[in-house]
Amino acid sequence: ENLDYYLQHGIYKTDRLNVRSFKFYADGALGSRGACLLSDYSDKKRWKGFLLSKPEYFSEMAQKMLAKGFQMNTHCIGDSAVRLIASLINTIYRDFSKQHDVMNNYQSLNSRWRIEHAQVISTNDLKKFKNIIPSIQPTHATSDMYWAKERLGEERIKYAYAYKDLLKAAGMVALGTDFPVENINPMYTFYAAVARKDLKGFPKDGFQMENALTREETLKGMTIWAAYANFEEKEKGSIEKGKFADFVILDKDIMKINIDEVSNVKVVSTFVNGEKVYSSK
Repeated sequence: ENLDYYLQHGIYKTDRLNVRSFKFYADGALGSRGACLLSDYSDKKRWKGFLLSKPEYFSEMAQKMLAKGFQMNTHCIGDSAVRLIASLINTIYRDFSKQHDVMNNYQSLNSRWRIEHAQVISTNDLKKFKNIIPSIQPTHATSDMYWAKERLGEERIKYAYAYKDLLKAAGMVALGTDFPVENINPMYTFYAAVARKDLKGFPKDGFQMENALTREETLKGMTIWAAYANFEEKEKGSIEKGKFADFVILDKDIMKINIDEVSNVKVVSTFVNGEKVYSSK
């Protein structure tokens, strides 16, 4: 019903509400072995997980999204699901370019479609993210790190939760909490992205630190890049003249304090378009 309504009426945008995307589900979760993998699960032979719909369904829906100007944001956990959707998006962009005689790597389409989670990625598919925004949730890495190697094995785990690799491939990442699956506290997001540790400081040296993000990259992912991912970068995502005054005041500077202190940082005040909507006092 919602799909039919918005495909008929188009994008709905106000200062407080932006309805311009649909979320699709390519596969399930890694923990339940529902994520669709290219090769068998390391802890369950002859089992690769599964797609939640046939490839033809995603192709059909992609054309509908494209025709009406909506973003197609697709949940992909396993490397097989990522390959399917990333290839589909690249094909659609390429075909659009040919039909409209567009050059410059199909950027004029600029639909800013996202792959949500992108948890396990074959290295051969990273280059496909040049025109896709990875929408990732850093606490997934620190929630799954205890058992993910059991599912993926010694080699494949190296290409999971590869946030730095995704940033290099796409040029930006949009970061979120994935609430209610994960904790809603954005300080945990920041901490997990930079330190790659759980709230008890495990592991001591961080989980696969080659894919940790810097503080600046993480801050951008939670602000201006996230705004760009919603076509809102001209109104949100940074404190600039002409934009909404959306900001928080924290009790400590997360860009300077010891990274292990970040998870305990508290919000003192929250402002939305200049209006104070929260105060800790």
